[in-house]
Amino acid sequence: MSQQRTGPTDGPDFPDLPEATVARLPEYLRALHHLAEEGHETVSSEGLAAAAGVNSAKLRKDLSHLGRTGTRGVGYDVTVLIDQIEHVLGLTHRRAVALVGVGNLGHALAGYAGFGNRGFRIAALFDADLGRVGEQINGLVVHHIEDLPAIVDSESISIAVIATPAHAAQHVCDRLVAAGVTSILNFAPCVLGVPEGVDVRKVDLAIELQILSFHEHRKSALTALPAVQKNAHGGAEVAS
Repeated sequence: MSQQRTGPTDGPDFPDLPEATVARLPEYLRALHHLAEEGHETVSSEGLAAAAGVNSAKLRKDLSHLGRTGTRGVGYDVTVLIDQIEHVLGLTHRRAVALVGVGNLGHALAGYAGFGNRGFRIAALFDADLGRVGEQINGLVVHHIEDLPAIVDSESISIAVIATPAHAAQHVCDRLVAAGVTSILNFAPCVLGVPEGVDVRKVDLAIELQILSFHEHRKSALTALPAVQKNAHGGAEVAS
């Protein structure tokens, strides 16, 4: 869920992509990497769309924004498309990420190996709890939040993850922004206020579960509806 997207306009050589397209590019990239691992050199729009969980018309429109069109009867070159999407997403080199808050969720995120396969590395861990400082997680030492500006600078960090309790998130966000971080992934259940030029994406697991609860509630309600039958005169009546 995108909370805010502000800042300078894209340069003349950078595609001006709709937000919905940007959100789907990582899904295409994941599917393409899987296809490459299986030995596929080309893929049709229908095949890539199915692997990414979208319809083929939407995929073709998204890729047209990148200037990519498949070859009739052949499809898309998997390697070329991977390179282009990674270039657009800025994944041609691994980006350093700071993680603030090493409680249960932060600890799990710090140990997640999948970041490395997607173009990122957790470069620094921070916490305000002195009892956590000095702890080692996945080969990284937890630093005190006071050390944040120096380490953000030395590691050239522009992206950070906030995994703190809600009451601490805004304060942490302010410190990150002051240190030069310009993109934040927020796991805290709150809305962050950020200045122009800073992007925030919010991940709230409880909200996602509430949305799933709506769908379950709707399915239950539809299942409970009485059947409607035609009567002898052609009118509708509710079956008992």
